[in-house]
Amino acid sequence: MSEAASTRTQIALLPSLAPLLYAWLPRQRWFAGKGHPVTGFSLVSATELLPLDGTGPGLLHLLVDVEQPGLPADAPQDCYQLLLGVRETLPPHLAPALIGHPTDGPLAGRTVYEGLRDRRLAEIVLERLRRPGQLGPLRFARFEGAPTIPGSLVARPLEAEQSNSSLVYGDAYILKFFRRVQPGPNPDLELPLALARAGCDRVPAPVAWYEARPHSGSAPYTLGVLQPFLRGSQDGWQLALDALNKGSSFTAEARSLGRVTAEVHTALADELPTVMLRRAQTEHLAAAMNRRLEEAAQAVPALLPYVPRLRTAFDALAELGRDGRAWRAQRVHGDLHLGQTLYGGSKTENEWSVIDFEGEPARPLAERRKPQPPVRDIAGILRSFDYAARTHRPWNPAWAELCRAAYCEGYAEAAGTDPRTEPELLRAYETDKAVYEALYEARHRPDWLPVPMAAIDRLAATP
Repeated sequence: MSEAASTRTQIALLPSLAPLLYAWLPRQRWFAGKGHPVTGFSLVSATELLPLDGTGPGLLHLLVDVEQPGLPADAPQDCYQLLLGVRETLPPHLAPALIGHPTDGPLAGRTVYEGLRDRRLAEIVLERLRRPGQLGPLRFARFEGAPTIPGSLVARPLEAEQSNSSLVYGDAYILKFFRRVQPGPNPDLELPLALARAGCDRVPAPVAWYEARPHSGSAPYTLGVLQPFLRGSQDGWQLALDALNKGSSFTAEARSLGRVTAEVHTALADELPTVMLRRAQTEHLAAAMNRRLEEAAQAVPALLPYVPRLRTAFDALAELGRDGRAWRAQRVHGDLHLGQTLYGGSKTENEWSVIDFEGEPARPLAERRKPQPPVRDIAGILRSFDYAARTHRPWNPAWAELCRAAYCEGYAEAAGTDPRTEPELLRAYETDKAVYEALYEARHRPDWLPVPMAAIDRLAATP
């Protein structure tokens, strides 16, 4: 296809797909704009990974901006990565992947479907990653020193993801396919690369990745990262639930996880710049926490009686800053909880790995890349122990307390400092996390609201 013909095709492509995407896109669980109508699309880039010439299945890579009025005024327009398969007719086993049939444009009369569901098309992506190089706006790259990626690995999608999609290739590699993308380095590539350079093996090192630079001079969009698949590993959340159901102690695992968290933090601090949070930054941090508390209390009436006492956690932090206290901030995981950890597997039988460094996907990329005190990650794990304990009947708060203590002890063993020796900082971050959880559960899982509210009650009573 000539460059001119390709340009004409792209101009006509999105109008022909838009009627299908209006219906299909909001139904996807990774679509972030639920509750707001989609009013239009803008094509950022279109790339044929397999030709759309009708001689066989075609594979079309799209970056599409989605227009949604009603979102916050400061919210950037969402851009989504789509991988569309194109066939004359769809085989029965791919029927659940159907998106629709365009009635006009370059794909008129053909069948468009979710390409990641097609094993043959999913394997094309791996083939591109095996051979680094440029394809239109897409660039495929490999980590220097990474082993050669073998060919003919069978692809299968993982069903558990929500904000992204993942493919496993032959139980050897896993490709995270980012759905909602922004220009700039994605922490889920940036931080594992830094840890690999630092020699930290607590995080699976990236093997290959791909990105897009749709416009000259623009920052690239990170689109996908290929990492080793830790076959046989156990999800940390499920491991904790299993221990609770068996009535088993989890303190040895919690202590080990504390050591691993500290090792990751130390490696990140050695490899990437750190800063000091002094009076102005600390006051700004406390003010942001207070603002989130006020906003959450307006949406969750159960929080209102606790607001004055919870506010003291943030005010105490600001007061320490005014008294000259300072804290080191560095790059951290940003959304650490038991579900972001794996235990055992092909790496080692009795050790933890930390995964998913993307941070909270709903937050702007620039915010997720800011240095923060390591205690933010620590608070996330401590809250995760509380969550696990509350799933057990009867509630087992003693189990959570033992795990929390063991985790902090393990962290201190590796880092040389115990996070509990700075109670004001730890309390502020735990409180901020619990407030966020209360808002989330009230909106999405009201039956779970008692979980963060128990922590709210405990934190409000803390001097």
